[in-house]
Amino acid sequence: MAKDYKQLIFLPLGGSGEIGMNLNLYSYGKQWIMVDCGISFADEYLPGIDLIMPDVSFVEKIKDDLLGLVITHAHEDHIGAVVHLWPRFRCPIYVTPFSAIILRAKLKDAGLLDEVIIHEIDLGGTFDLGDFEIEYVTLTHSIPEPNALRISTPLGTVFHTGDWKLDPAPIVGAATDEKRLKEIGDAGVLAIVCDSTNVFNEKPSGSELAVRESLEGLLKDKKGAIFCTTFSSNVARVETLAYVAEKMGRHLCLVGRSIKRNVAAARECGYLKSFPPILTEENASHLPRHKLFYVCTGCQGEARAALMRILQDNNKKVHVAKNDTVVFSSKIIPGNELPIARMHNMLIEKSVEVITEKNAFVHVSGHPGQEELKQMYEWIRPEIVVPTHGEQSHMMKQAELASRLGYKKTIVPKNGSVVKLAPGPAGIINEVPSGRMALDGAILIKDDDMAIVERRRVLFNGALVIHAIMDRNGLLLAPLEITTIGLPEEKPGTLESFIEDKIHDGLELASRKHLKDDDVIKEVIRRSARKAAKQYTGKETGPVTTVNLTRMIK
Repeated sequence: MAKDYKQLIFLPLGGSGEIGMNLNLYSYGKQWIMVDCGISFADEYLPGIDLIMPDVSFVEKIKDDLLGLVITHAHEDHIGAVVHLWPRFRCPIYVTPFSAIILRAKLKDAGLLDEVIIHEIDLGGTFDLGDFEIEYVTLTHSIPEPNALRISTPLGTVFHTGDWKLDPAPIVGAATDEKRLKEIGDAGVLAIVCDSTNVFNEKPSGSELAVRESLEGLLKDKKGAIFCTTFSSNVARVETLAYVAEKMGRHLCLVGRSIKRNVAAARECGYLKSFPPILTEENASHLPRHKLFYVCTGCQGEARAALMRILQDNNKKVHVAKNDTVVFSSKIIPGNELPIARMHNMLIEKSVEVITEKNAFVHVSGHPGQEELKQMYEWIRPEIVVPTHGEQSHMMKQAELASRLGYKKTIVPKNGSVVKLAPGPAGIINEVPSGRMALDGAILIKDDDMAIVERRRVLFNGALVIHAIMDRNGLLLAPLEITTIGLPEEKPGTLESFIEDKIHDGLELASRKHLKDDDVIKEVIRRSARKAAKQYTGKETGPVTTVNLTRMIK
């Protein structure tokens, strides 16, 4: 990338072309700042992987010029990758009080708390990072302290929205600071970098208060225990559910480590002041079911979250029973439809009533619809609109909306796009390497690493492991050891026998010269076995096949 030290650059490495995994960079001259560092959740295409996050190879190259990481709010798709990626760039972190509590807990669990410099900034606070003047601007979302950033530079001001919506009656935290937004717009804004997640909704996203009223009506006459699952970071929703539980005369029990942590952090920051008493799972287990109201993690069908553990009877104190009600008070994230549907079916088999956003009003989005975007544009009045935080279709839709409203310059980036905002004509001028990292246990690897590729092959095609013991001339000294993994057979033992016969046929056709070459003979066995497995099973693709050869030399 050309070193023009007078350019103002926006560079997304995560969250542009996808929902989640937000990581954005800004540079002025040789100075860089990072905004957010989030995760996303893996789908079935990445077997064995729970979390994915942006590839920060580019950040590692400019880490000496990276002045700081600025966190907009504490949702996992904005903060969750910090503990995994921070050791690769090791810069100071700037964060507001609630997010600071969440971040410190994560860093403590990872053993990094004493290494990271955290600057806690008051709501509405302003601070300088080199030539960047940064201001936290209060918005509304579904978590305490969602912030936009006013990023002022010698070449102009960028308004980075983070996640937001316009909630006229927020349950937790202050309302959107309309006055300050107008002042920022009056002072002049070069570009708005704006959330696109909910752009296909023409109407406003709606208020949390409306969800509270709907849930109260839906649940008031239920007979058994009530389970509500939502995102653990949606503190406003948890507050709503706690209010409904108390209104119904039910006892509240929180299930799931992350939801307990977020409630504790909110209370520490002075939120949730009217929150009712929380029962332990042990105490709740001794009460009549019609008096219980559980709030659980696991709304996306996660295998290790609280609700799935309850359904699989892995929680000794909490269980679902006939005539209970389970409410999924959340949106189904694209890609999670299958595990959620499986969970719904498991509940229905237990004669449990299932309520979702598909059959009742139990959720409002935390992101802006078209009417809210229009209002934000009117306040900020940017010269350039840069959609981000969404799939390509979401970002294109926001660009179309902005153009229709008279904003002449829109730029739709993708991860890795180098967007010049100033000076001169704005546009995409270059591209840097970008991609995704996968957390495989405790090890970070690229999402196309051979470990994942081979695991996926085994998942779909099965595997064969063959051990042959030969003398130096290629004569078998013992029966072949054949292990099949994930391959069907009509009768036990028939597949191994069929494969063994075909391997013997292949060895008989090999020349004596080849029988003395380890690499050649292993390939003869591998091809013979793989072809035999395909022939036996009728599958078009053969299993992943590994051959181990031992030579016995006297």
